[in-house]
Amino acid sequence: MVKVTMTCQHRLQALEIDDTLIGDDKEMLEDLVVAAINDAVSNVESTVQEKLAGLTSGMGLPPGMNLPF
Repeated sequence: MVKVTMTCQHRLQALEIDDTLIGDDKEMLEDLVVAAINDAVSNVESTVQEKLAGLTSGMGLPPGMNLPF
């Protein structure tokens, strides 16, 4: 119903709101926007972790040492 597109630098690129939500309860729409943004941030964080894991896997870092510090 609400879709957010965000870069890995946490910049909001796009916000799409389903036409059926326009005119509905304002608080519900606000909650959906907040949930969509939080979901996008979570997806960014997991994508960044995956990319860093791939980059650091060949570095031979000691166990438990994570980047960035």
